[in-house]
Amino acid sequence: MTGSLAALPDDTAAQSAPWQRLHPATLALAIVRLGPRTLNFLPALAAIGIAGKWVYVLPAFGAFLLISLVTAWIAWARFRFLVGANEIVIESGILSRQHRTIPFDRIQDVSIEQGLIARALGIAKVGFETGAGGDKKDEARLDAIGLGAAQALRSTIRAHRGDAVPAAAALLGRDDDAKTIAPAAEDRLLFVMPPGRLFIAGLFNFSLAALAVVAAGMQLFDDLLPFDFNIFNPLDWFDLAERYGFEQWIVAHRWIAGVGALLSLLFIGFASGVLMMVLANWDFRLTREPRALRRTRGLTTRTDVALPVRRVQAAILVTGWLKKRFDWHELRLQSLASDGEKEKDHQVVPFGHLGEIDPVLAEIAIHRPDASQPWEHSHRIIAAGGLFGALCAAAGGAIAMMLGQPLGGLGIAAAALIAAASLFSARFHSWTDLPGMVAIRRGWLKPKTTLLPHASVQSIDLKTDFILRPLGLATLVFGVPGGSSLGSHEIPAIPLAAAQALRERILAAGARA
Repeated sequence: MTGSLAALPDDTAAQSAPWQRLHPATLALAIVRLGPRTLNFLPALAAIGIAGKWVYVLPAFGAFLLISLVTAWIAWARFRFLVGANEIVIESGILSRQHRTIPFDRIQDVSIEQGLIARALGIAKVGFETGAGGDKKDEARLDAIGLGAAQALRSTIRAHRGDAVPAAAALLGRDDDAKTIAPAAEDRLLFVMPPGRLFIAGLFNFSLAALAVVAAGMQLFDDLLPFDFNIFNPLDWFDLAERYGFEQWIVAHRWIAGVGALLSLLFIGFASGVLMMVLANWDFRLTREPRALRRTRGLTTRTDVALPVRRVQAAILVTGWLKKRFDWHELRLQSLASDGEKEKDHQVVPFGHLGEIDPVLAEIAIHRPDASQPWEHSHRIIAAGGLFGALCAAAGGAIAMMLGQPLGGLGIAAAALIAAASLFSARFHSWTDLPGMVAIRRGWLKPKTTLLPHASVQSIDLKTDFILRPLGLATLVFGVPGGSSLGSHEIPAIPLAAAQALRERILAAGARA
């Protein structure tokens, strides 16, 4: 997001406000960041050594560290900001100076993020959400100020927007006083995740990726281990038991070795799932404020992000075939506002029951279809792509078998599975048109329901092709701003007349809005 570039503010209050610098602990963070940057300098050091100039390696490394630290100190000394009555002004740059003025009226909210080291030092990174879009590198932010000052700054901006919180701009230059100011008052607590809920969510978040990492690590450090043992190999479990005098018992119960290997797989998968869930969502809290939903979470990196309610474009409910049987779901909101993290859709309920999700949906004026709502299904022709893939696999397998390769039978078996899965998954594409909203369902292994208000749709493409056209079918693709570019919403293979009527209704609703 970009603030407007302008001259210094003309109002007297802003000019009389004191310029401030980032917290001195910014320099400590700069030292921490030297670790990854040092890796980029290693090829140069290696080149010096290969050239036979080993005596210069250590001085070169020392010079690199010294230059990096001096540069960080100059950047810190040349960065300053002031908080006026109606805007925040930021000046930065060593050789090329940038002056940025951001009116409070342009700021949607202030996000606060704390990494592990920042939490220990009592500082935070502050980002300003202006709604101007653009690349993340152009966003206005303060890398490190006192946590109390960050909360006071957020209170000041919210007070300017009329959010009924005390102004605190005068205290931003004094951390000791800023710490006495309470954060913005929370209106209502909508959702929390206690440790027990995190543990259950982690069990459902079984991670096969962690198994690959452990296996790769064991291969990489195999020569350094004091023993030759692979926890995933049943033969190693068999050998281990024999070392401790269980030969006869193991011979009679060979299945124990396979069970041990399987338990190893399950333990690592479940443990990694729980660990990732705890790191990402520790002390998860979703609160309703006057204009936004505020989400705080994280163990090592603590994030505090607000989602303006009026900028929500769609709600997305995601579950799994097993989660659904226990009524566990995840709620994401597609918004014009970035959530300040890697994913562009806001995860506001990571793991909850529908009874807990409904109140959150009510806050953004979106509701789920009730059980009596009729759903229209897409034509089974959407399975054509999978069936074509199955046909190719079967043809490849048959050719292999004719050439004397028995393994070609696997291709034929895989073709049958692909065809069955395609036909089965086609049953789960459905949609329904509600007053002011369209709901779209898809998927059986990981079911997803998109709740899309008519007013959020900016464009609707009606597509047909040589397969759909003879059948009188069309696909509707909805253009909705914000969110992930991979999260396009569409209703595939529905009757052309129904597609045209739905398109006209939604565009008419958008025009009225």
